Amino acid sequence: MKIAFVGAGSVVFTQGLLADLFAFPELGNARIALHDIDPERLATAEGAARFIAGHRGAKPEITTHLDRRAALADADFVINIVQVGMDAATRTDFDVPARYGVRQTIGDTLGVGGVFRALRTFPVLKGIAEDMAELCPDAHLLNYTNPMAMNVLYLSRIAPELKVTGLCHSVYWTMHDLSRLVGVPFDEVTYLAAGVNHQAWVLRFEREGKDLYPLLDEVIARDPGLLRRVRVDMYRRLGHYPTETSEHSSEYVPWYLSHEEEVERLRLPVGAYLDIIKENAASYEETRDALAAGRPLPVEGTMEYAPQIIHSVATGTPRTVYGNVPNRGLIENLPADAAVEVPCLVDGTGVRPTRIGALPPQCAALNRSYVSVTDLVVRAATDGDPRHIRHAMMADPATAAALPVERIWDLCDDLVRAHGDLLQPELRAVLGH
Repeated sequence: MKIAFVGAGSVVFTQGLLADLFAFPELGNARIALHDIDPERLATAEGAARFIAGHRGAKPEITTHLDRRAALADADFVINIVQVGMDAATRTDFDVPARYGVRQTIGDTLGVGGVFRALRTFPVLKGIAEDMAELCPDAHLLNYTNPMAMNVLYLSRIAPELKVTGLCHSVYWTMHDLSRLVGVPFDEVTYLAAGVNHQAWVLRFEREGKDLYPLLDEVIARDPGLLRRVRVDMYRRLGHYPTETSEHSSEYVPWYLSHEEEVERLRLPVGAYLDIIKENAASYEETRDALAAGRPLPVEGTMEYAPQIIHSVATGTPRTVYGNVPNRGLIENLPADAAVEVPCLVDGTGVRPTRIGALPPQCAALNRSYVSVTDLVVRAATDGDPRHIRHAMMADPATAAALPVERIWDLCDDLVRAHGDLLQPELRAVLGH
């Protein structure tokens, strides 16, 4: 079995995934192909992979490749963790909108940051899809790269035959944290969530068939500090708990970041992702320096879904994971080809999404705003139409709440100039008014 990592230079994430993979004895002899375009980061990823394999008692065949095609050849699974433009492009996504007065916290899913992160990523995804069609057409592509919904939708439109599943830990950790909040062991909780990535909804939260939402209400009533969280505020008003952090959740609606009093009330950390960039860079440097000095690395499991999927497909062990897939009737009150997040059964036959039916109408309404933006961004790329970038930003709830329409177009022009060659050629036009 061959597992290719595209963007393996995201060393911290690669470490966690490999620690999970090698925890399964059946995967200990896998062929691991690491690809990155940065030689130093690739070498660091290789060193970390060999250390983790030794620590786990695994004996994989590990190869490194600056050439993506060599890594993908004959792969059974492809794990995509690329970040196009790296830290510099992300800082641009924050700095330019900030000059217009647009606040962002994470900026990787929707809004200005999500839109331009997608537009930078699509050309690389197109190359991966074309290479896989030639070199490993039956492989599973397990995507971790954000913006998840935009990337999965784009791939489903340009390569509908590709077996793509987008993976995110938000549902798992939300339910883990909710269980702790209400004082019920996680392994005793039954739950169901569905919606779109970073804006799915907890539809069932139970223990032995008993609804745990009333217990959550009691906890919130006893702790006024919980009312100063965006996701708790949304839960109280919408009736279903959202599956992403308050920092994320605040960016997908028009109600919070454009209002100074709400930023203060809900303690929103504007620009939080810029601190995460620094932390990630420090973690990478610690790993690189530890390997150079011969010091041991921490080997910690991360409970990520990709290793579980690989193990289930390889061994036939059935599992349920949450995946991002084309809708195709899974959620009946969202568009048919939207990228949705639903539970998926995984076994030797592959990844099979679960039909949910209809979401609560208030939840579906917010999701439809979200997927309207993703649709326009993907159309910008597939149609080669730069106007759709502006249309997407006009439709984006948080951006539209922050700026008049002429300023939205000015902002798009400035970001198109700033990102330059990272965008596909047809989208580099400055349109003005």
